[in-house]
Amino acid sequence: MTVLRDLHADHGATFEERGGRDVVRDYGRPAVAHRAVRNGVGTIEMGYGVVLVEGDDRVEFVDNAVSNRVPDDDGEGCYALLLDPQGRIETDLYVYNAGERLLLFTPPAQAEPLVADWQENVFIQDVEIRDASEEFGVFGVHGPQSTEKVASVLNHAGAPEPHLSFVRGSIADIGVTVIASDALPGEEGYEIVCSADEAGDLFDAILNYGNAAAPFGYASWESLTLEAGTPLFETELEGRLPNVLGLRNALDFEKGCYVGQEVVSKVENRGQPSQRLVGLRVEELPSSEAAVFAGDAAVGEVTRAVDSPSLGEPVALALVDYDLGTDTALTVRVDGEEEAAERTELPFVEGSDQSGRIPKYRD
Repeated sequence: MTVLRDLHADHGATFEERGGRDVVRDYGRPAVAHRAVRNGVGTIEMGYGVVLVEGDDRVEFVDNAVSNRVPDDDGEGCYALLLDPQGRIETDLYVYNAGERLLLFTPPAQAEPLVADWQENVFIQDVEIRDASEEFGVFGVHGPQSTEKVASVLNHAGAPEPHLSFVRGSIADIGVTVIASDALPGEEGYEIVCSADEAGDLFDAILNYGNAAAPFGYASWESLTLEAGTPLFETELEGRLPNVLGLRNALDFEKGCYVGQEVVSKVENRGQPSQRLVGLRVEELPSSEAAVFAGDAAVGEVTRAVDSPSLGEPVALALVDYDLGTDTALTVRVDGEEEAAERTELPFVEGSDQSGRIPKYRD
């Protein structure tokens, strides 16, 4: 569950379950919180699973398992994937080199099985792996004023850059690590990490010290990330080839072999996956898995849709046939009726930064 359920409830939060963990859905008005992030700064408690990897062989061990190159230097991170032998995504994760240990952030339900699987695959390496999800609080701070916000409360360090680098400092006498996020909501952003027993004090400090920040939950996270063109694990990534999603920021094509690498490289060398992720503007809000048509032919399906607070209309992400022409007339099935859909470039909304997961293809 969230580290701070009672404190969030005091702010009027409602909750939902994600991957076996309770997280904040909203604080009553998710569209208002959405606009507060777009126009200023907001904070959200992130529902990550957290895995610690220690031992002399920690970097080599994790690097051999994931799709991106694990950084050698303290203070750096990467975004990466774990794939099955068919090249399909089992989980995505962030890997941070924190000196004597690696800190991995995963979707909440993925930490425990990842730890169990890796522990079974440790042979002669000097590696220790454990689930540390209950030991940390992690708060996202996002919006065009997030850098000013962090600068107003962070002591003994400046705001880190570039994306996925981090610094150590303090906020209200609480030891913290501040990570430059990869801008999934399409705005400048940071993630602030502390020990779980100090998370309540940190949340209060982020909300109230220096420049004020509005609390927001995962309902606003969904709309912000969709407007930014960001594919998420639960709705777009899980079980799919990374090439289909254009997740080039999660792949290092020069590194050695990892599970699924042969398939990913083969699709890359061929230059064309079977599908691509696109944006759609629609008049009526479709459900996830709603069929997308070109004439009478089914050419794809919606993965996620929201009523966009920024645009005042429904928008959706959809996986469609890769070679579908950009000017092809499309419809989406909504409540048994065909509704016109306009394909559009991602992101839907240009913010203060661009999501690191914006799909990129070799056209």
